[in-house]
Amino acid sequence: MSNHVVLGAGPVGRAVVQSLVSRQIDVTVVSRSGTEVPGARSIAASVLDTDRLKEIVAGADAVYQASQPEYHRWPEEFPAMQDSIVRAVRDSGAVLVAVENLYGYGPVKGSMSESLPLVATGRKGKVRSDMWRALETESKAGRLKVTAGRASDFFGPFAEGSAVGDRFFLPLIAGKKAEVMGDPDALHSYTYVKDFGEALVRLALDERSLGRAWHVPNAPAVSNRTFLEMAAAIAGVKPQSKNLSLAMMKIGGLFIPAARELPEVLYEFKEDFVVDDSDYTSTFGDHATAFNESLSETIDWWRSHGH
Repeated sequence: MSNHVVLGAGPVGRAVVQSLVSRQIDVTVVSRSGTEVPGARSIAASVLDTDRLKEIVAGADAVYQASQPEYHRWPEEFPAMQDSIVRAVRDSGAVLVAVENLYGYGPVKGSMSESLPLVATGRKGKVRSDMWRALETESKAGRLKVTAGRASDFFGPFAEGSAVGDRFFLPLIAGKKAEVMGDPDALHSYTYVKDFGEALVRLALDERSLGRAWHVPNAPAVSNRTFLEMAAAIAGVKPQSKNLSLAMMKIGGLFIPAARELPEVLYEFKEDFVVDDSDYTSTFGDHATAFNESLSETIDWWRSHGH
């Protein structure tokens, strides 16, 4: 039986576990608190403890890097976390699957493909681009088997901190105004977190994925307004929203560190933000869940778990 290790017990890590369990693959989840995830063995450990991590990943076939520091601490902590993980995985022979997003490209015109240069200059975008370049260097030098899955803003079970997370779905299902950003008529690619988890597992299991990053599959892009309207119709409520403006972000940033980071990525919602996932789908298959199903499952989850 294969043995896979998931670093992080957040929404993406849980989605990866679900996909692995459906394949009857043995899976261990590593988190600082030892969070229990159904179907997996749980271990409490820090990814910064390289020696301990080496022990955990020894004999593993794949390691998924789904852990991250607090949103406002990326430049200070993320590179060191990845460096520790690379040093732990490097000699194990396991495939390292990096969980990434699209920040590294920065603002772009037209749809985004993996051929775009990583030219972001913002705090988080630069961290993302620098971290991938470090992984790419390891791969080209033959020191590490690595691949990466890049997702857009994701939604679904346990995705509380997303742009379409608790501040969107909780008020929406209560019949109140959902918090949104940017231009309501700008097109946007949204990633269902379960599709993200499935894509990461497919990348881990197929050697064709190695040495590069892939855009995971998404349902066809819709406007931010349409996404809200579809979710409201499924929830049986009137589509209502309030716009989180740049001024509100700056005011919020005085009290909430994570809010301080939002202006950097506001471009994603002010203009069309459309992902080209054709490389992935032509190689590994298109398993993007239709919005009527993904939003129904998401709303059911929020109704069961929201507080």
